[in-house]
Amino acid sequence: MQQMTSDDEPRFRDRREAGRVLAGTLKKYAGRTDVVVLALPRGGVPVAFEVAEALGAPLDVFLVRKLGTPGHRELAMGAIASGGVRVINDEVVGWLGISPEQIDAVAREEQRELERREAAYLEGRAPASLEGRIAILVDDGLATGSTMRAAAQAVRQRNPARVIVAVPVGAPDTCGEIAAVADDVICVRRPEPFSAVGQWYVDFEQTTDEQVMELIHEHASAAR
Repeated sequence: MQQMTSDDEPRFRDRREAGRVLAGTLKKYAGRTDVVVLALPRGGVPVAFEVAEALGAPLDVFLVRKLGTPGHRELAMGAIASGGVRVINDEVVGWLGISPEQIDAVAREEQRELERREAAYLEGRAPASLEGRIAILVDDGLATGSTMRAAAQAVRQRNPARVIVAVPVGAPDTCGEIAAVADDVICVRRPEPFSAVGQWYVDFEQTTDEQVMELIHEHASAAR
């Protein structure tokens, strides 16, 4: 696992700057024909765009939805991903006494949104082939890790040669735990204490569907 951290480092200005910093740690993958960069929408897309641009690699999205706890949607009790993958955080579920029926209800709601985004972002095209390739999964940060864990497990089902998780910032414990589902984990900064991903950005405005589409199209046009 690679890490670069300093307690007195400034926050990232925005996701695009974070992506450029992250790309600097991935130079060994530049110019290879077997690399594909997979962004976790929506916040991971501006980060992944900069990574894909720097590496000269294809950019695609990989759909994952966090399962928020009832009444506290920002607290993840798990996640779902394309391919029918569901990951549950048993510790959170047990701590809050969440029933299987409650989990199913949230999962159904998030599945509808996942399918909506899949239709919007892919625009009818097939997802990028991952067979035998190095898949670099990118998000804007790791907090509980539920979303990234679901993504990594779902990507494995598509038979890549390697799965790399790469983020600009992450909770130290989570960055360590994610190593169990990835071949390599790059957390550029692993600050202590860590409370939320947005804490480490000056501008952490929500990324819109329109911005996601613009970046996907911009990268595709440049690649052509």
